[in-house]
Amino acid sequence: MTTETSAEREALPQPFDTACLKDPYPLYARLRAEHPVHRIALPDGSPVWLVTREADVRAGLADPRLSVNKDDSGEGYKGFSLPPALDANLLNIDPDHHLRLRRLISKGFTPRSVEALRERVRATADRLADGLAQRIEKDGSADIVADYSLPLPLAVIGDLLGVPEADRRPFADRTAEMFTPEHPRQIPEAVDFLHRYLIDLVALRRAEPDGNLLSELIAVRDDGDRLSEDELVSLAFLILLGGSENAQHLISAGLLTLFEHPEQLEALRADPGLLPGAVEEIHRFAMPQQMAIRRFPLETMDVGGVDIPSGDTVLLCLASANRDPDRYPDPDRFDIRREDTGHLSLGHGIHYCLGAPLARMEIGIALDTLLRRFPDLALAGPADELPWRTSFRSRALVSLPVKA
Repeated sequence: MTTETSAEREALPQPFDTACLKDPYPLYARLRAEHPVHRIALPDGSPVWLVTREADVRAGLADPRLSVNKDDSGEGYKGFSLPPALDANLLNIDPDHHLRLRRLISKGFTPRSVEALRERVRATADRLADGLAQRIEKDGSADIVADYSLPLPLAVIGDLLGVPEADRRPFADRTAEMFTPEHPRQIPEAVDFLHRYLIDLVALRRAEPDGNLLSELIAVRDDGDRLSEDELVSLAFLILLGGSENAQHLISAGLLTLFEHPEQLEALRADPGLLPGAVEEIHRFAMPQQMAIRRFPLETMDVGGVDIPSGDTVLLCLASANRDPDRYPDPDRFDIRREDTGHLSLGHGIHYCLGAPLARMEIGIALDTLLRRFPDLALAGPADELPWRTSFRSRALVSLPVKA
């Protein structure tokens, strides 16, 4: 084991520069080889421990000594500052309360419940594909992000929670501002908007139940008093955020990855039976969420041979773990026939993604619809000129122009 000295604490490396944000994988490869558990500074100067090897990340995700509760943090990075009505969600709660909330919400995401949504998802994808075709015919190109990958999961999760259609795009826009603000004021402004909106949405669904998931959760809150008001609003926040953010970016990133690997694209076109494997490989290879939610040791603990003090901030790097050659042969090769599909993009342990079945179905249907409806779909410009939303947290396409 090694212990960090005071001198090392004073001069922390800041690896997330512009070059890294554009392509973080060379940095992750170097850190896995040289400093798999390394104390660094984030762009705002906050000190964190960055964990990059797959075995250490997998173990950390399931270790109860790594708390997700901000109350267990020291003075380091704590993530977004959220009001209690948004913060009492599954990502910030340790086992006892986490299991209680997870049981209440899990019925909305069982394989049977998700399968019941399949035709609705497919109909939405076909409707959006119609719009893509019209836009391409009129303008010569269309933007997959704005016209397809963003509205598809937003429509699905909006229907699931009973969010009025007119409110869905503003919610997505404020979420994007929270993750990648153009100026510092946008973060608190976006949080305030989301906070007020979700409180109003709960009030609307309490007054006008529609039989969807949020109405069911409100009934649990009001009839059995098993959910606090903050827990109720926070669950709505997490479902809307998680159900729209990652899925939309995986659809666009997955399509781009297929464009960049034409032999894999042709194999998928020739054999749609390869689609489930392609969805898993897209999760491993092109996951937009770079880090798991921050964690805090409840005691000084050994992670990868390094002693991390209680209360320090630990970031488990999912994107690095998914490219670890100790786990995946030739990890930088995109291969839709890859046999090892045990990636960490959807988590591991108690915080494994509750919406994983829905995410897999949405991404599969989204890609299948595009490949079926547009046999000549291609990029409408150079791949190296595509705009990216980049931060140490996430790496996602801002737009993806296509032609057919």
